[in-house]
Amino acid sequence: MQLLFPDQLGSHFDLGGEILLPEVLSQFRKRPYHRQKAHLILYALRSRAKDDRVTLLSLDNYRDLSKVSGLSRAIKPSTRPMLSLAQSLDLELSPTRGFCSSEADWQSYSAGKKLKLEDFYRQSRKRLNLLIEGDVPAGGAWNFDSENRLPPPKERLEVQGHWVPKEDELDAEVRATLDDLERSGVKFLGVDGPRQFAASETEAATALEHFIDNRLDLFGPYEDAMDQRDWTMSHSLLSVPMNLGLLDPIDVARRAELAYREGKARLSSVEGFIRQIVGWRDYVFHLYWHFGEEYVSQNHLNADQALPEWLSDLQPEKVSAKCLSDAIANVRDYGWAHHIQRLMVLGNHSLQRGYDPKQTNDWFVDAFVDGTPWVMPANVIGMTLYADGGAMSTKPYAAGGAYINRMSNYCGDCPFDPKKRLGEDACPFTAGYWSFMDRNQEKFRGNFRMSNPLSSLRRISGIREVAEQERARDSF
Repeated sequence: MQLLFPDQLGSHFDLGGEILLPEVLSQFRKRPYHRQKAHLILYALRSRAKDDRVTLLSLDNYRDLSKVSGLSRAIKPSTRPMLSLAQSLDLELSPTRGFCSSEADWQSYSAGKKLKLEDFYRQSRKRLNLLIEGDVPAGGAWNFDSENRLPPPKERLEVQGHWVPKEDELDAEVRATLDDLERSGVKFLGVDGPRQFAASETEAATALEHFIDNRLDLFGPYEDAMDQRDWTMSHSLLSVPMNLGLLDPIDVARRAELAYREGKARLSSVEGFIRQIVGWRDYVFHLYWHFGEEYVSQNHLNADQALPEWLSDLQPEKVSAKCLSDAIANVRDYGWAHHIQRLMVLGNHSLQRGYDPKQTNDWFVDAFVDGTPWVMPANVIGMTLYADGGAMSTKPYAAGGAYINRMSNYCGDCPFDPKKRLGEDACPFTAGYWSFMDRNQEKFRGNFRMSNPLSSLRRISGIREVAEQERARDSF
């Protein structure tokens, strides 16, 4: 009998024969999951269990699987705790699935090399023959990121809305289970709401086709834009079904490529989308294993501030800064915010304020519907917080209010001025940036990518006042 893990729910994880699928509600007691994340997990499990060959087994703890007879095999799980569990059960493990590259592919790339995303991405494109024409990349370039940096349009982006599932009896059943858990004392983050993400294989296929046919073409130009009128823009919202194992990412990438070949989507959009899947998604997965268990405990910048309650408990009404309040509201309402809101608003804020890296990483895992223990460490510990000292990124992704003003429509009606770093209306991102630079300047000396900001720092008059102002700031 095959043991199927809760993020291996697509048919491409099926080894044939009988399948045991565990449902462990106690996981929701250990840390506060977003309510909608818990809903998606339970819906996906119970939907998969409709297959006659699948037995859904309710357990108090994953360790109780040791009492189940007949388990013999599994596909290698995506996280260290689940791998340890599989090994303790003495299961025959098939190689990892659900990614575009294998452990062997990673080893051939990483041996004796600097771990550069671009190099890994190009190697993967060549290996999979994605957007390749002869011996050269389609369009004559590997990366069209420079074409994908438009701010939001003055009017709302004219793109068909994202695919939304029709809730059914299973949603009602799951909601009743979660209500019971809450009555028993389980705390969830965020709010309940109509389900926004695909949580079955059939739904995932439909959501993919809808995105490819209606939204992919405009994905690229506006992928970095933030618009307070539109929480999804042209993003796919496919990270949830992919991280549940309901979509094979290679199939997703090839479907996007086909849209380009058929003239349905521009190359810059297709390449940008494929880079996120074949490049970034696989890259951070392999880094999870490469960096090891202690990676989440790194703290290069000695950041030790606890997450404020308004962030950890998702209370946007307590935040005045429009960009920050909107991002928190999106996480509260949907368990989701797109990658620039994650990196340049929520992450940038956390970096500037020196929030504890492990606590911040845990929050990103728990609060986001697509958050997994393997996807967040490189994203949060490495790229967002620079807690690894540059092991995966060459500089901290810190920015002032000017960046947010350029890439969004938040600043026009915000009580803070992105051009100001001193005073009651000083932007907490602009002032926060220079306070962060001042606080960590010794850490950044010798980093050639930080030479210009450090040079600018030395020319700023009143930096002591800015630093003192930001140390005393207790509202945003």
